[in-house]
Amino acid sequence: MILVKSIRPVGALVLFWLMALSVSAKASLPDFRDLVKETSPAVVNISTVQHQSNSMRRYGLPDDVPEIFRHFFGAPMPRGQQEQSSLGSGFIVSKDGYILTNNHVVQGADEIIVRLNDRRELDATLIGADPSSDLAVLKVEADDLPTVELGNSDKLEVGEWVVAIGSPFGFDYSVTAGIVSAKGRSLPRENYVPFIQTDVAINPGNSGGPLFNLDGEVVGINSQIYTRSGGFMGVSFAIPINVAMNVAEQLKERGKVSRGWLGVVIQEVNKDLAESFGLDKAAGALVAQVVPGSPAEEAGLQNGDIITHFNGNPIQLSSDLPHQVGRVKPGTEADVRVVRNGKRKNLEVEIGVLPDGDGAELASANGPDEQFSNRLGVLVAELSDARRKRDGDGVVIKQIQRGPASMAGLINGDVITMLNGQPVRSVDDFHRIVKELPSNRSVPVRIVRRGSAMFVALQVND
Repeated sequence: MILVKSIRPVGALVLFWLMALSVSAKASLPDFRDLVKETSPAVVNISTVQHQSNSMRRYGLPDDVPEIFRHFFGAPMPRGQQEQSSLGSGFIVSKDGYILTNNHVVQGADEIIVRLNDRRELDATLIGADPSSDLAVLKVEADDLPTVELGNSDKLEVGEWVVAIGSPFGFDYSVTAGIVSAKGRSLPRENYVPFIQTDVAINPGNSGGPLFNLDGEVVGINSQIYTRSGGFMGVSFAIPINVAMNVAEQLKERGKVSRGWLGVVIQEVNKDLAESFGLDKAAGALVAQVVPGSPAEEAGLQNGDIITHFNGNPIQLSSDLPHQVGRVKPGTEADVRVVRNGKRKNLEVEIGVLPDGDGAELASANGPDEQFSNRLGVLVAELSDARRKRDGDGVVIKQIQRGPASMAGLINGDVITMLNGQPVRSVDDFHRIVKELPSNRSVPVRIVRRGSAMFVALQVND
């Protein structure tokens, strides 16, 4: 009896302690109710109308394709009928009707419809779009619209709570929450956006919608997910709002975006390279090649330099450099700190303008005779005279990344001689043809591999 009486007070204390912990845990969790009420009116649903002829062109079909074949490419539509689909989200950044969203939400649209929180539907005009950053600026004719408050994505911290509002699968104004998982993420084929990674549930229809911090400020634009199933798997990516607004202002002012260009081929610094160059740790961007005539050459950068800082910001990974260079206004001076032959050296570089064209997005990593095609995921170069005599006209694959080319089985060293029925005689020919390739269909490519010619089907999705 004495033992039982002595245990009961202890049990009561343990129970009280557990209840206190539960209350404390609940108190520490954020309450999103006020945030959602204040910000939702400025979030919009975006749908598009695509005319039937354009819908057929998405599959590479001519406008007069017989009606029976249309059944194989989606639901059949009577001629003249329009196709409307709810594609994504957006948010209002000015009272006079400017809206931000993703480029892929409105790309190829003949008409854009914006539905507001109060259920009004307004026609929108595309002011400008930038495929490189996947951003688009829209304008609706209305006054005194509700707007979001913009935050500073540079101050965002890993582990911070964030909230997304959008229209996943067409369910308007759906709210999901999570934390910032990482910052400055580089994604394949995305070279000038340091993405914010979160575990916020993002699904088709959330694209273009805002990512809020707990102060109700927009810190990002939900853009992509990593998935093997087609649905949310816990890894989402948002474009930092500081990057987005820089692009948006340029689109509003000039209708296009100018990015900074340094002009170097760079590679990662691993542990062995770091030791060989006399570095304390594996960090920085190793200059494998300086592009002739580039700002880097004029400033005195050399092959073998390791760029450790750009404008005072440390370069941890080689992928950090394009993010920072691209945000610098062309024509301005930038401080570049390098390690050369084991010694640190500071250089002043006048940043140039990133060249246009398919190879522009990786122009800092291309020489004058080799260009990267982000659309196919290959780096190609001109053939040597000896190779041209052996294999004929064409371009040789120097590097390949994940994309249509790798999915088709192309490898380094393959010579591309014909693409979509057109002969490829030079790098310029190749990129001109790539730009004209139809989307969402397979095209034939003729290659020469170790002296043997063959045709391969190449699926172009974008």
